Amino acid sequence: MIGELIYRLFHARTNAHIIHLGVRSYAQHVALQEFYDGIVALADSIAEGYQGAHGLIDFTSKSRFTQEADGLKLVTELKEWVEQNRYEAIDAEDTHLQNVVDEVVQLCATSAYKLRFLK
Repeated sequence: MIGELIYRLFHARTNAHIIHLGVRSYAQHVALQEFYDGIVALADSIAEGYQGAHGLIDFTSKSRFTQEADGLKLVTELKEWVEQNRYEAIDAEDTHLQNVVDEVVQLCATSAYKLRFLK
């Protein structure tokens, strides 16, 4: 499940970048850039910390990722998925990793605010 989490974070980065290139709102353009710039560092931190504590991640994923056209929907759905699956992906006792997951949730929430209210 940790591989699925990392896949989703990396996919969200690429998806957000594509949406970023097509939006007409400068505020949304900037919000999406902040999201895709931030999510990669957080995903990398989780992956490296996990591997340092538990060994290499199996990146075999059964998920099929599709392109989302709406940035708000993208970050909202990612936030919901992470919140629902965080303890299946990473043990609750791995608080150093759960803290980074909290940062992912925070980045999604902040990005949702900017995409929803800053036009």
